[in-house]
Amino acid sequence: MDSARTHTSPPDDARFTAPAGRALATEAVHAGRDDLAAQGLHAPPIDLSTTYPSYDSRGEAARIDAFAATGAEPDGPPVYGRLGNPTVARFETALARLEGTEAAVAFASGMAALSAVLLVRGSMGLRHVVAVRPLYGCSDHLLTAGLLGSEVTWTDPAGVADALRPDTGLVLVESPANPTLAEVDLRAVAHACGSVPLLVDNTFATPVLQRPAEYGARLVLHSATKYLGGHGDVLAGVVACDEEFAGRLRQVRFATGGVLHPLAGYLLLRGLSTLPVRVRAASANAADLAGRLAADPRVARVHYPRIGGAMVSFEVHGDPHAVIAGVRLITPAVSLGSVDTLIQHPASISHRIVDADDRRGAGVGDRLLRLSVGLEDVDDLWADLDRALGERAAGAVSPREALSRAD
Repeated sequence: MDSARTHTSPPDDARFTAPAGRALATEAVHAGRDDLAAQGLHAPPIDLSTTYPSYDSRGEAARIDAFAATGAEPDGPPVYGRLGNPTVARFETALARLEGTEAAVAFASGMAALSAVLLVRGSMGLRHVVAVRPLYGCSDHLLTAGLLGSEVTWTDPAGVADALRPDTGLVLVESPANPTLAEVDLRAVAHACGSVPLLVDNTFATPVLQRPAEYGARLVLHSATKYLGGHGDVLAGVVACDEEFAGRLRQVRFATGGVLHPLAGYLLLRGLSTLPVRVRAASANAADLAGRLAADPRVARVHYPRIGGAMVSFEVHGDPHAVIAGVRLITPAVSLGSVDTLIQHPASISHRIVDADDRRGAGVGDRLLRLSVGLEDVDDLWADLDRALGERAAGAVSPREALSRAD
């Protein structure tokens, strides 16, 4: 949505229920922890072991053979940290429940997760990818540079079906997109994909605002560094999917070593418990700021998705770098999804690696700023933005008047 003139409120828990019939907020707190009370535990344990004892070497060999065949998680006690970890498995179970998929596989970063998906499809001779811009800059670069042997066809959502080839292994979209917050009709794109798996980067929306698997996506990607962790202190990625694809992802993770550290898995599981509360509170702040920015004559254009969310992008008439330099409460930094508010200039940082013409063609202009809205008081955030935007133009309105003019 442009200019923040309309928006929808974040969905109620009643829209998203877990297979067991529990609401999303309940699942966020309890998924991955269901066995703790029976063990006499309240907080999930952190298992830091890299290896595990086994006196049955024949049985160990059989379990490893079974993993090599299907990638299924080995029955019985753990084997080795690169095969899997009990703490990380708790987070994977919880995220799969929130996204409504059979499984989830965690990695050391979001880019490691995307790389694993491409390697799975490439190993089957399906190296062609159909993708819709904009994407996160490093995802764009990974595809364009062919670093993993992939070939990409860029298209708009309406052109997905025509772009498919016999060797197409994946269709990739991000909605809302980084950094323009453009939205894609996921159900329509999934239909256009036919039998080709659709991967949706759901980092910005989180399962609180949308669950792409319900619209036909086979793969749901998260940079878990962002909202799932939520506190700017963990680096991780995860793919939610069906069990068959999860098995292949585990095999790639084992072979390439892109494993998630157990402490990160613990922090992510803890982060999920407050995810619905954090996303809804930050989204309310973001919608408020989007309305104020839309009514400010110093701002040329505002992007805020109809689905809602905690991200706002806006284009300024003046120097965007002066805005970055002028904030004091808001942190000028890359990344997003933390409890504090961050601002960055995509053309200089997150999307710098994308060819300038491609970047601008995808709507990532040189005056665009991306704001990840946190949990601070919204009036304090506006005061900081108002100061950083510089001298008010003639006819400017007060923050209260600006808010009242936003629908």
